[in-house]
Amino acid sequence: MSKTYFSKRTFAFLRTLDRNNNRPWFHAHQADYERHVREPFLQLIADLEISLAKISTHMRADPRKAGGSLFRIHRDTRFANDKTPYKPWAGARLFHERRREVAAPSFYLHIAPRDCFAGGGIWHPEPPTLKRIRDFLADNPAAWKRASQGKAFREHFAFWGESLSRPPRGYPVDHELIEDLKRKSYAAGEEFSEALACSSELQPFAVATFKRLAPMIDYLCAALELEF
Repeated sequence: MSKTYFSKRTFAFLRTLDRNNNRPWFHAHQADYERHVREPFLQLIADLEISLAKISTHMRADPRKAGGSLFRIHRDTRFANDKTPYKPWAGARLFHERRREVAAPSFYLHIAPRDCFAGGGIWHPEPPTLKRIRDFLADNPAAWKRASQGKAFREHFAFWGESLSRPPRGYPVDHELIEDLKRKSYAAGEEFSEALACSSELQPFAVATFKRLAPMIDYLCAALELEF
C-alpha cells in the first residue's frame, strides 16, 4: 500500500531555509530538517529499492544517511558563486553500481518549493564521456529514436540542459540526430506538484517515471559499455 513521505512542513522548512540560509539558523532547526526532510526522503529511497531492482538490477537506491543516494544538504562553496552554506532543496540520485569507476547515468528525484521533478540521465559529462555518447548516437540512431522519441516519452518528458549553437566538430551537419548531438547533457524528466509530493501517489509516480525513462538510461549505459 502506498504511503506519504513529505508534508507541507517539508516545503515550509525549505522555504524558510531559503530565507535564513546561515549556520546558526540551521543548527537551531536541524531537528525539523531531520524530521520533515531527511528521514522521509531516506524512507522513500528505501521503499524504492525493490521497484528499482525490477527496472534494472544494476541501479541502486541507497538509503544510507551518508554516502548513499540522498544528496547532502551542505553546499560545497569552494568553487561556487553561491556561498550560502545550505541547499534549499533535497535530491536523490539512484545511481549505477559502477558509478565510482566510470561516469554513469542515474535516475533522479528532486524536492523543492515550486520545483519538484523526477527524471534521469547524465548531467554535464566530461568531454571524453560526452564524445563517447555522441559517437554512439551517431552510429546507432534508430535505437535512440525508439528510446527518446516515442509517444510515452514525448508526452511526459522534456530534455534538460544546454546545447551547442553549432554542430559539434567531427559529425555530419545533416545527421538525422544533429539536435541530439548538439546536447551538452543527456538528461530528461517531468515536473510534479507539491501536492503530489505530499500525497501517497509520490512513490508510484516516481516508479512510473523511471520505467518510462528506462529505455533512455539503458541506451546511455550501452554507449558507455555499462550493463543495465
